[in-house]
Amino acid sequence: MQQGFVIWLTGLSGAGKTTIAESLERELRLEGRPVEVLDGDIVREHLSKGLGFSRADRDTNVRRIAFVAHLLSRNGVAVVVSAISPYRSTRDEARSILGRFVEVYVKCNIEELTRRDTKGLYARALRGEIANFTGVSDPYEEPESPEVVADTSTESVELSVARIWSTAAGLGYVDPIRAKQMELTLDQRVLVGGHR
Repeated sequence: MQQGFVIWLTGLSGAGKTTIAESLERELRLEGRPVEVLDGDIVREHLSKGLGFSRADRDTNVRRIAFVAHLLSRNGVAVVVSAISPYRSTRDEARSILGRFVEVYVKCNIEELTRRDTKGLYARALRGEIANFTGVSDPYEEPESPEVVADTSTESVELSVARIWSTAAGLGYVDPIRAKQMELTLDQRVLVGGHR
């Protein structure tokens, strides 16, 4: 049986975590891996219903995600977590529980997040109309030393996924040949399109 592992995507709402998670899921399935995506919003709806947005409730939600990720990964599943998980100490706790772990900081500046936000939540939070909005009226503690920083304000999803895959391959979690194929595909796009 293949060993499981966890790719933990953390970052502000709208940064691109779900998009990257879906792309990673496709790539892992192509490799023939059993894979599950644990999306923070979906987990909150089904396993953490009733929790609010206090620090204690947010930490409880992240701990529940880590618990489920642990159950899956110890049974050979590749797990992709997509959750804001705003507090460094709780993410570090998840890392210590999970072991085979890649932390990815999906980074995006507030200006770009506000531009992308079709619901206008960032604009409302910046005006003080929404309390406890992570990154605006509630803290988000950036990871200090993530394995990967995916800056979605400057790089494509494909490049972010290729960089994450390459890191996971370097740790022995996924096929390194597939990492090279992704890099070649990106290089070909650069030659045709002029940029990544």
